Amino acid sequence: MKFGYALLTALCLFIAGCAAHTLVVTPTDHPPATLKTNVVDVYHGITVPDPYRWLENDNSDETKAWVQSQQQYTDRYLSVLPHRAPLKARLTQLINFERYGIPFRQGGRYFFTRNDGLQNQSVVYTTTNLDAAPVVLLDPNGLSKDGTTALSGMAVSEDGTKMAYGISEAGSDWQTWRVRDVATGQDLNDRLDWIKFSTASWAHDGSGFYYSRFDAPADGNRLTAINEYNKLHFHRVGTPQSEDRLVYQRQDHPKWEFGGEVTEDGKFLIISIHEGTDTKNRVYYQDLTITSAPVVELLNDFDASYGFVGNIGPVFYFLTDLKAPRGRLIAIDTRKPERSLWEERVAESKATLTRVSLVGGQFVLNYLRDARSEVLRVDLQGHPVGEIALPGIGTAAGFGGKPEETETFFSFTSFTVPGRIYRYDLTTGKSLLWRQPKVDFDPDAFVVSQVFYPSKDGTQIPMFIAHRKGLKLNGHQPTLLYGYGGFNISLTPSFSVKNLAWMEMGGVYAVPNLRGGGEYGEEWHQAGTKLHKQNVFDDFIAAAEWLINHHYTEPKRLAIQGGSNGGLLVGACMTQRPELYGVCLPAVGVMDMLRFQKFTIGWAWTSDYGSSDQPDQFKALYAYSPYHNLRPGVYYPATLVTTADHDDRVVPAHSFKFAARLQEYQSGPAPTLIRIETKAGHGAGKPTSKTIEETADILAFAAANLGVPVPSGSASAH
Repeated sequence: MKFGYALLTALCLFIAGCAAHTLVVTPTDHPPATLKTNVVDVYHGITVPDPYRWLENDNSDETKAWVQSQQQYTDRYLSVLPHRAPLKARLTQLINFERYGIPFRQGGRYFFTRNDGLQNQSVVYTTTNLDAAPVVLLDPNGLSKDGTTALSGMAVSEDGTKMAYGISEAGSDWQTWRVRDVATGQDLNDRLDWIKFSTASWAHDGSGFYYSRFDAPADGNRLTAINEYNKLHFHRVGTPQSEDRLVYQRQDHPKWEFGGEVTEDGKFLIISIHEGTDTKNRVYYQDLTITSAPVVELLNDFDASYGFVGNIGPVFYFLTDLKAPRGRLIAIDTRKPERSLWEERVAESKATLTRVSLVGGQFVLNYLRDARSEVLRVDLQGHPVGEIALPGIGTAAGFGGKPEETETFFSFTSFTVPGRIYRYDLTTGKSLLWRQPKVDFDPDAFVVSQVFYPSKDGTQIPMFIAHRKGLKLNGHQPTLLYGYGGFNISLTPSFSVKNLAWMEMGGVYAVPNLRGGGEYGEEWHQAGTKLHKQNVFDDFIAAAEWLINHHYTEPKRLAIQGGSNGGLLVGACMTQRPELYGVCLPAVGVMDMLRFQKFTIGWAWTSDYGSSDQPDQFKALYAYSPYHNLRPGVYYPATLVTTADHDDRVVPAHSFKFAARLQEYQSGPAPTLIRIETKAGHGAGKPTSKTIEETADILAFAAANLGVPVPSGSASAH
């Protein structure tokens, strides 16, 4: 090998002396003072102060000055952390490996993404033969000098001659879509703006594609204005966006969002309608073989989740949780759409059915069994065909393709297995390894286990635990506990250089599958929403207590981490049990639970959180809202809040206000910092260089404040 973490640490540890020691860095000065105002709201008769409301205005000079002073304070602290430089070096070394996206075929050509290792953005390639050298079709790294312009989506026309693709700037959710000629690699004149959360789906004749968009926000409010009145359009290639045909809108339902998908046979447009992040949706369709055909309201009750799988003529197949919280597959004949005539093709089972694809004249069923992938094949009537063997315990994804194709591709990853890509033959049932990344570490040096522990109410919660082999359960191991618990999202085993670097330092990495996620279906999800949201925090707190009671760690050596809804998780748990952790790492978190619905797409989260507009939901939200539950006189753990200036999903004001109040109330010696990334957003499309910098800062902060030993050595040891 392999230069491990200890060797790289020696590069800049002349300060460490001759023997290993622990180091906790304390700030040499106080955080910048933050102005308090007398803003007060009254919710259902209860007065709620909001003294840092002014930080919600991200365009004001005052907020910009505050951001600058906070970042300078944070930079002074982070710059002296002894683990920072060696961590950056090791992370750079680890992430320098080829990473491939799952190939797909269109018009006799294959398309896939590849990153050579340290490229800020992955590159799109195409080829007619996967065994031949591919051709670069789109390199986003050339679109901006700093690598902050990212590919956000792509769709290839049926004949493989044109690619519609979306790009985002500086991490924003806003996308601009262009059209590229596959043969020449040149863009056409088409440009589509003000698109969010939309894919593109081509008409089979290649004349254009369907997409959804919002109206342009008012000047100066593009990162904070509420996003409503979504519309489904058809763009004809070669014409300006102003001439795009409006396919469907509902002015009477400003919060409905539309997704348009052309069926594989090109005969139908499937319109999926969601209201916010609620898993329940409606499904309409339009017959594309008939000019100006009406939109047919097929599923119009918002009574369950209906994921369109595919069609055989007029028979539509859906993955649904209707009367099956862990999922089942049904067939609806659109000529006889009465519910009494629906046919069940795959019944609900004990495992959670998360995805179904129609490829090669059969269905590929992707299940989660205790948060681990299991993949089965059945024929069109639902009769078993076989199981797709996976190379271990982990996460499989992909299995796309067309009904007539005989091959499909899938990826497999786990905590110690970087993403492998397999080519699967549906006629022989054999998998062929297509790409296997080579990462500079020894996977056999680590071990992964899964345990089940009781939450506060006795519910059994699964948790993955990964660490170096030979770990001593002495109760003193630095441990990073990561969680999410929301929006029906499942946390499954996956490879991360961040986690690997942490484990190389001797750290334990633990991931519990909290309620609110989708690991056990819709009932598990609902058990962590609205008035039941406290279950999620109880599950996470119980995970921390289990790790302590089973001698993995102790409070002063335990860090908790999560992003977005997971940032809320960390914020709520650190305000409820501050004595239980040594370090808290909330990232891009939803911290003000009384006002989140007032910005960008925040209103969409009320399906999971509820709303402060409702008295009973306000009471529940106010009881755990991180910003509102910070208290003076409390010794809070060392905390590094992270956010970004272009986050237009969870606006940075959440983190600004939380950090300001945390710094005001912190009564102990532990540092309370906020790291504000520039030209970055909620996380998607973040350049590799920024990812390395941010990860090094976060892990160095955790290591210093958990007392992780700094190995002795000198530069000559390299």
